[in-house]
Amino acid sequence: MSKFSGLGGRLYRGETSIEIIGHRRRWYAVSAVFVMLSLGALGVQGLHLGIEFKGGSSFTVTKVGASVEDARAAVSATGVPGEAIVQTIGTDKIRVQTGALDTVQNNAVQDALAAKFAVPVESIDTQIVGPSWGKEITRKAVYGLLGFLVFVMLYLAMAFEPKMAVAAIAAVVHDVFITVGIYALVGFDVTPATVIGFLTILGYSLYDTVVVFDKIRENTRTITATSKSTYSQATNLAVNQTIVRSINTSVIALLPVGSILFVGAGLLGAGTLKDLSLALFIGLAVGTYSSIFIAPPVLAQLREREPAMQALAKRVNGRTAPVGTPTPAPAHSEERRGPRNQPKRKHRK
Repeated sequence: MSKFSGLGGRLYRGETSIEIIGHRRRWYAVSAVFVMLSLGALGVQGLHLGIEFKGGSSFTVTKVGASVEDARAAVSATGVPGEAIVQTIGTDKIRVQTGALDTVQNNAVQDALAAKFAVPVESIDTQIVGPSWGKEITRKAVYGLLGFLVFVMLYLAMAFEPKMAVAAIAAVVHDVFITVGIYALVGFDVTPATVIGFLTILGYSLYDTVVVFDKIRENTRTITATSKSTYSQATNLAVNQTIVRSINTSVIALLPVGSILFVGAGLLGAGTLKDLSLALFIGLAVGTYSSIFIAPPVLAQLREREPAMQALAKRVNGRTAPVGTPTPAPAHSEERRGPRNQPKRKHRK
């Protein structure tokens, strides 16, 4: 353990270095695999939208000892179309979600549940969501996401530089896309809590990325004047200096979210928490990865295309050339040396 105790200090001082920027193709390949998996999950299964987005009816029965099987059997006996989604809420509630029902079908489900669990019909909490309301919620969620991205890009462009804004947005889109794909693969319903989770992970991912970018800006402020390192080398040092902080912060953030997901939703059956906690857990993990392995390499790749950074790389590489490397002589030197090496002619008197 003593070998790794001072790893953070050695990384910050540059005594130890983890090559991240130079291996960007490796990290891009890892992300490409997850993106392809997300595309496959979205194409095959798609997202399971909750009734808040697609419309439908929700029935909540409060009964100690109520089982999911009994609730599903009661709904199936009514003959309503579609498959009902039944889940437990805490220890004494059962929630049944169905598609859009008319008044007769809605009353039939209420009566069946009341008879099955021996509770009054009036005690069943019934909510009916129309398709138009669901479309409105979907539209507002999309507008909120787009507005968030535009605001963040403008802020980063003003606070840092446009290329940093582009790299940060690329990392955010990467995080959201992979999170949505894994969410589709798991098969959880997309609810307003899920959208809140997505917006939360966007903010967290950007927070971590901004911390790294701030260190990159500090390391590269006078890089063209000193000519000690290329932009990619200075960026790699900045990532090494912040990587331990990023990992520690992410682990601390993942612990409570993991407790909500695995203990609260998994063991205690708090079904209302699993949508939010799953989105947060996946998003936090993916956001940490992108802030280290995606955003800085993208930024370095964009900046290295600039003529000033290309000239800087030539100067740095020229200084760091191995000792003993032959330096080509000027083309005109041979012309001057040629006549001097020829033997002198003797003139006869």
